Amino acid sequence: MAVLHSIYERARKVYRVAENPVADVAPLAQTYDAGRYEFYSPEEVQALARAAASEEDGAMFLVAAFTGLRRGELLALRWRDVDFEAESIRVYGNVSFGELTTPKSGKVRSVPMVAEVAAALAKLGQRERFTGEDDPVFPGEGGGYADGSAVRRRYEAARARAELRPLRFHDLRHTFGSLAINFGSLVEVQHWMGHADAKTTMRYLHYKNRGDEAARLGPAFQTGAPTASGLQASGLHTAATPFHTDAPEEPENVVPIAVSRIAAERRSA
Repeated sequence: MAVLHSIYERARKVYRVAENPVADVAPLAQTYDAGRYEFYSPEEVQALARAAASEEDGAMFLVAAFTGLRRGELLALRWRDVDFEAESIRVYGNVSFGELTTPKSGKVRSVPMVAEVAAALAKLGQRERFTGEDDPVFPGEGGGYADGSAVRRRYEAARARAELRPLRFHDLRHTFGSLAINFGSLVEVQHWMGHADAKTTMRYLHYKNRGDEAARLGPAFQTGAPTASGLQASGLHTAATPFHTDAPEEPENVVPIAVSRIAAERRSA
């Protein structure tokens, strides 16, 4: 249904078809299994870039995998959005069916520009044409927006030449999320990827390296490790008491004695 919707929507925008007949059809609810998608390693991304038909395509594939930008956001990227001094890329727009729109989240964001991305873009910026501030970083023929479908086909051709697993172009974005989660917090990765909901970002936690946690947890399961019962028997551990405080308990007769004393004072008065 999603594919059919996209076909009719393109026909409406490009070929002036009166309406999209499936626009009001509700999509079927789909559950997302975080364990079902794959991603490339940094070495595979470099191999993909080397196999690209042009330097521009190679840079695009690398930027996609190392920044997490969506394909439409890559097509909308302009040189003024690339800040080498601040080591960041600002995402202001998205190209859909040849038209500039806002990013999917509706919000502008910035993404760290790692050294590999900076080097690829700096080299690309030395080309003879289309290097002005308002020019697309990855232009189509004539300097306008590149065609997303053509980019996808060139990506698939480069992937085949590099003899890589048949992952989609969008899986380059998953590559970024799966690698970045090992070096950034959940909040940071959510911002970098432009997720409106943190639940979307949480799927990448399945790919977080748990080495440090495993090292800390390991001794608990080793033979001879102290147990709770053993610690309690040795006097090193006492069972916790709910709502326990360290304040000394008052004798039970404190209140009656105090009341008697107040009554005696009143009689003598």
